[in-house]
Amino acid sequence: MTTRLKSLLIGSGALLLVPFIGSQFSLEVHWSGFDYIVAAILLGGTSFVLDFVLTKAKNKQSRWAWGIIVVLALALVWAELAVGVFGSPLAGS
Repeated sequence: MTTRLKSLLIGSGALLLVPFIGSQFSLEVHWSGFDYIVAAILLGGTSFVLDFVLTKAKNKQSRWAWGIIVVLALALVWAELAVGVFGSPLAGS
C-alpha cells in the first residue's frame, strides 16, 4: 500500500467523522449505520480509483483531468443518493 493511498484512506475516514461529530451536536444530522457504510464504500472506492488513476497517468495534465473526473463522479453519485438530483431509483424515492 502506497503512502498516497494511505493518505487518501485516512482523509476518507476523516470526512466520515464530520457527520458523526455533527450528529453529536445537532438533531438535524440523521445518519444510520447503513449511511456510514455506504459513505465508507463510496469514499474508499474513490480513494482506490484515484490512486490507480494517479499511478497510471503519464503526465500532470492527465492526472489533473482524471482526478477531477473521479471526484466529480463521486459528487454526482453522492448527490443522487442524498437528495435524488436526477430522480433515479437509487435516491430511494
